[in-house]
Amino acid sequence: MRRMLALLLVLYSAAAIAQGTPPTVGGKPPTQMKPRGTAPKTQSPAAKLQACLEIDDATKGRLDCFDAIFPPKPNPKAPEAKAVADCRFMKEEDERLTCFNGFAEKMPKLPQ
Repeated sequence: MRRMLALLLVLYSAAAIAQGTPPTVGGKPPTQMKPRGTAPKTQSPAAKLQACLEIDDATKGRLDCFDAIFPPKPNPKAPEAKAVADCRFMKEEDERLTCFNGFAEKMPKLPQ
């Protein structure tokens, strides 16, 4: 009986050691799943506009940042912009940048 218990103990221990620790990816088990109903966080257009304000003013980089949010659709007879999205219709780059700057600077600061 003792031999049988000793044999079971050895076999059980060997099996446990052979399994080792499960493989990890970035310190997390690979089978970990995201909870249902959670979508990836995306910035709102307002937050993106405020992020563009951190680029030097009156530069092509800042205009490119604004244009990435609201792609330009130049219209030679564009009406006066009543919303930030209307700035995309400005034909001249300087006018478009001034329009975007005006709206972005008037917005209240959003929490990061």
